[in-house]
Amino acid sequence: MSILDQNIEKARNYMQPLVEAGVLNHIDGQTVPAHSGALMDTISPVDGTKLADVAKSDAADIDAAVAAAKAAFRGWSQTPGAERRNILIKVAEAIEARAEEIAFTECMDTGQALRFMSKAAIRGAANFRFFADQAPGAEDGEVSRTPTQMNTTSRRPVGPVGVITPWNTPFMLSTWKIAPALAAGCTVVHKPAEFSPMTAKLLVEIAESAGLPPGVLNVVNGLGETAGKRLTEHPDIKAIAFVGESRTGSMIMKQGAETLKRVHFELGGKNPVIIFDDADIDRAVDAAVFMIYSLNGERCTSSSRLLVQSSIYDEVCARVADAAKRIKVGHPLDPDTVVGPLIHPVHEEKVLSYFVKAKDQGATIAAGGEKVGDQGNFVAPTLFTNATNDMSIAQEEIFGPVLTAISFDTEDDALAMANDTQYGLAAYLWTNDLNRAIRMTDQLQAGMMWVNSENIRHLPSPFGGVKASGIGRDGGDWSFDFYMETVNVSFPRAEHRIPKLGG
Repeated sequence: MSILDQNIEKARNYMQPLVEAGVLNHIDGQTVPAHSGALMDTISPVDGTKLADVAKSDAADIDAAVAAAKAAFRGWSQTPGAERRNILIKVAEAIEARAEEIAFTECMDTGQALRFMSKAAIRGAANFRFFADQAPGAEDGEVSRTPTQMNTTSRRPVGPVGVITPWNTPFMLSTWKIAPALAAGCTVVHKPAEFSPMTAKLLVEIAESAGLPPGVLNVVNGLGETAGKRLTEHPDIKAIAFVGESRTGSMIMKQGAETLKRVHFELGGKNPVIIFDDADIDRAVDAAVFMIYSLNGERCTSSSRLLVQSSIYDEVCARVADAAKRIKVGHPLDPDTVVGPLIHPVHEEKVLSYFVKAKDQGATIAAGGEKVGDQGNFVAPTLFTNATNDMSIAQEEIFGPVLTAISFDTEDDALAMANDTQYGLAAYLWTNDLNRAIRMTDQLQAGMMWVNSENIRHLPSPFGGVKASGIGRDGGDWSFDFYMETVNVSFPRAEHRIPKLGG
């Protein structure tokens, strides 16, 4: 039996409980179907076959989950930070113990390659460990003094929160949002993406098996226009953390406005990787290829625009095209696969539509540009060349293994092109000129920038975008700024004169 066949058999065994029981909701410590009994399918990106039934929830299910989160909030928010830390560390350990199960399940539900998903659970555990260690001091503030007053600040959890996560790397991104919320003392209602719901059920079961009290984390599956809408509108949900499309973020903001919810959005990107002719071309090409073709290109921080100085444009494009043509497209559980199938036929259709747009608008397809095979949602790693920054392929988020290469002459040209988009999540700059790096990073419109590097995450540093790419920051203490409210208490240090009115 080949390694792929062995892995497929493992995946079947891991997923069997969810397949038999269905991917149901988890509310107040109990696995429950949708109140209406309605179901929807989650399908395999590999061949389109049904993986499991999924609860198709509506407002009644959200109401039940929010009630559970509200009831659990008092006890969890008043649990000492050191005790919350101990529980969350146990959650991290339990995630690590089931890392292979999580990875195999995620591969089959999302189409992401095992070589990347094998690290997803480990990164999820790292998120829990990092924020667990912050829990004991999460409420801490500062003291300031005047001659007559002493002001003390502290932070308090805002209350029950809603977390809405995407389908591209669902387990890791769920932990990235849920771990700091729990560490802060909030309770959570989590609505996973309908295209990839399976590991959300694993996470809540793992967390409760590690000692998380019932009702602190609840999971409700369903569509955005029903379950998601009720979650964003519910008066007892105090904040919404959302990762997904910019258009959906705008809709959520409108839905939450009536109840004055705070929102945290990690949204779309059309991130430039800018390569100057003094850069280390070997490293720059490797980084550019990695950041667009890993994770199927379905990542918000992918470097989907390749801006190259004209003197090295042909060389860089030739190298990227050669690498793209040699990347293995295949079953996500094959250890040699780099690009697996896209998440869903609807998304595959969107990505394929850009191949037609590119040709119509005059770009050249230097690599890929086609569907692979007759079954599943497989798309070849693609490079568009001879593009201009006003083309659809340079302005719109494709969210697939598709790279658009554009030539520039001067530093000013590169900066103007990089900033000429509605998005501003990330940017990557390759140059050995320190002064240029400082000038460029001072003026690039992006929330995160990497110089002479691919995306390397540092958990204490802020993560987030500007313009249509998001609101707020994750990471380190920035996460607690969202999930907690800062309060100030003023004490008198000396008797002061109080203005007297009316006599």
